[in-house]
Amino acid sequence: MTNSTTNQPHILVTGGTGKTGSRVVTRLTQAGHPIRIGSRSADTPFSWEDRATWAGALAGVHAVYVAYQPDLAVPGAPDALRAFTAAAVQSGVRRLVLLSGRGEPEAVECEEIVRESGLEWTIVRCSFFAQNFSEGAFTDYILAGEVAMPNGDVPEPFVHADDIADVAVRALTEDGHQGEVYELTGPRALTFAEAVAEIAAATGREIAFIPVSRTEFVAALTEYQVPADAVSLLDYLFGTILDGRNSKTADGVRRALGREPKDFTEYARETAATGIWNIQGQ
Repeated sequence: MTNSTTNQPHILVTGGTGKTGSRVVTRLTQAGHPIRIGSRSADTPFSWEDRATWAGALAGVHAVYVAYQPDLAVPGAPDALRAFTAAAVQSGVRRLVLLSGRGEPEAVECEEIVRESGLEWTIVRCSFFAQNFSEGAFTDYILAGEVAMPNGDVPEPFVHADDIADVAVRALTEDGHQGEVYELTGPRALTFAEAVAEIAAATGREIAFIPVSRTEFVAALTEYQVPADAVSLLDYLFGTILDGRNSKTADGVRRALGREPKDFTEYARETAATGIWNIQGQ
């Protein structure tokens, strides 16, 4: 699906229906850029698992937002990204903007693949998304009023998905961002327990944070019918990445946009106002 029928080169947004990709799509569309949404259900389908779809999705594209699903940390991601980058070069793509994970050793390998592609590149390296509490696996926890997680005392500078999208769109559409690694975080670090308390305050509800072991965490996610690949990824993140190594804030939003990043309190208030955390009947 595109927003233009002209012959102007398009921007391909992989993961175009995800947390960041959907926001990138909205911003590009509002600015009048011809886009192609990279998803299985698009008019020109795209799937990371089906390499036969790549050539069609890349045809006539000059820039790509690369949001690998489910995450660069999963096995097979470097091989897929290497093949996709080669296909992009062959198709005549000029610019890649890679969504990467902060503190993920596996993501570093993927970043290097993009750096060595010969294309213009920008890396958007992000901390844990604030939107995981409202558009991800933890939404049901918030609705249930009980958030059970490991590492509840480890600070994390949660980044707002709007900030990620704003930086990505700048890098896709403007010169001056090539060769940059933008490390994106919020303006301060909160523990998961503190983040849940902020959400509780914004909703006016009682939401408890309960520290649990990783084994208990996985069991609870499975009980909530979170897909197995998402459970495996979250277990990896809490066991490896969310150990304090990423607690410091970074200046990527300020460097890319010339403004401060959105604070978690702002995220909690604006999300609470949408009603997504409301309990039916209350």
